[in-house]
Amino acid sequence: MHLDRAEKGSTHRVGEYVDTGLGTPDRLERLWAPYRMSYIKREGGAGDVPKEARNPFVEIPQMSDEDGLIVARGELVYCVLNLYPYNTGHMMVIPYRQESELENLTEEESRELFQFAQAAIRVLKKVSGPDAVNAGFNLGRASGGSVGQHLHMHIVPRWSGDSNFMTIVDGVKVLPQLLKDTRSLLAQGWAELAAEGIISGEAHA
Repeated sequence: MHLDRAEKGSTHRVGEYVDTGLGTPDRLERLWAPYRMSYIKREGGAGDVPKEARNPFVEIPQMSDEDGLIVARGELVYCVLNLYPYNTGHMMVIPYRQESELENLTEEESRELFQFAQAAIRVLKKVSGPDAVNAGFNLGRASGGSVGQHLHMHIVPRWSGDSNFMTIVDGVKVLPQLLKDTRSLLAQGWAELAAEGIISGEAHA
């Protein structure tokens, strides 16, 4: 059964997408398939999400990790799951301070942002072993950014063939795990690497 962004209990119609600011809606339906997680983990509902806001990236840190889908928190930046993920595990690293221009970040913010980006990639490799990772910014609305006033770095795991026939033919992307379960797994992986002194940041599964 195809479930789009408007889930059970929603007043939105099937096929309609709602932009809460957490990533850019791509008009693809979401087909949740938790049973496929064994493939992603190489082993043999999304609950409440942050409410709509003009700048959710300021409000999310005030939420609990579960409600905000926060993977880890630092002193100046935090890491959160994308509500409209390209693939399972699509994260964003975001400074707490609202800033639209990358060049206007302080030296300390820049350092921790890229440290968190490195940490997020390490966690992805530990938890799900992607074939590759896309990392980068969409700076400004003309670039495709949905929250142009608050920069954020995308960390997207990629697997060979992840743009398969379902995406091309049906306009459906299969996501094998519920968002809160994904957050918990990534937070656990983050906490384990932090305990080993490999990365920094506070994470709670």
